[in-house]
Amino acid sequence: MSRPMGVYEERRSDRSLRDLEGPASGLHVAIIMDGNGRWAKARGLPRALGHRAGVAALRRTVEGAADLGIERLTVFGFSTENWRRPPREVSELMGLLKAYFQSDIDRLEREGVRVRIVGRRTGLDPDILEIVERAEARTAGNHRFHLQVAFNYGGQADIVDAARAFAQRVQDGLARASDLDESLFEAYLSTAPAPAPDLIIRTSGEQRISNFLLWECAYAELVFQPVYWPDYGPDHLKAAIAEFQSRERRYGAVTGEPAAEDNILAAG
Repeated sequence: MSRPMGVYEERRSDRSLRDLEGPASGLHVAIIMDGNGRWAKARGLPRALGHRAGVAALRRTVEGAADLGIERLTVFGFSTENWRRPPREVSELMGLLKAYFQSDIDRLEREGVRVRIVGRRTGLDPDILEIVERAEARTAGNHRFHLQVAFNYGGQADIVDAARAFAQRVQDGLARASDLDESLFEAYLSTAPAPAPDLIIRTSGEQRISNFLLWECAYAELVFQPVYWPDYGPDHLKAAIAEFQSRERRYGAVTGEPAAEDNILAAG
């Protein structure tokens, strides 16, 4: 089967999650960072200051995740729908991405963090693209911890882009429609070849996915925490992981002996 070009290889970490019960090595955690605006409003501050406080929360959460032994963190930085926000706010968000990588790239590189941006790159300003590509290139050899930032990203858009990419390869005679299955399709997503998240966290108390990792979230555990993102930190992350570890992941199967009603349904 034909697979898209440019898929890089990654080595898995053998670090364990300290101070938490149960096996957690190799966890992929994704976070919908929500509540910057409401955090600012509650304090009588401009929304821009809420976003700046959110960058500080991202910095300490990334550091905390790596210290806990998590292998990969994916954060929702800017969605394809966020372009509908007022131009001044969009400009502020773009500036914060630039500021974060300009101020933190040396530390991220030094501490073994591999940075990757997922989402559409078309339509981004050249200076944003240059910063993104430089951050990825400088950290490409790191494997201690993986930081993925979903930027100009939408789950539906990513699925559409993947379908278009595969259709183009079929049209070019490089693949056959009959080749397509779930494994091949997900190789065309912008998140490939990273594994699907084990846990998706949303802050602020809202309980929805908001077009984030729609394909990849099929069997992720969801945890909703009633804390605005600017107040978030390692202790909140640790609490979410503890809740995750208390759950049983069955991936559609049944563990142990099937219940009587399951037998009745199967017989029917």
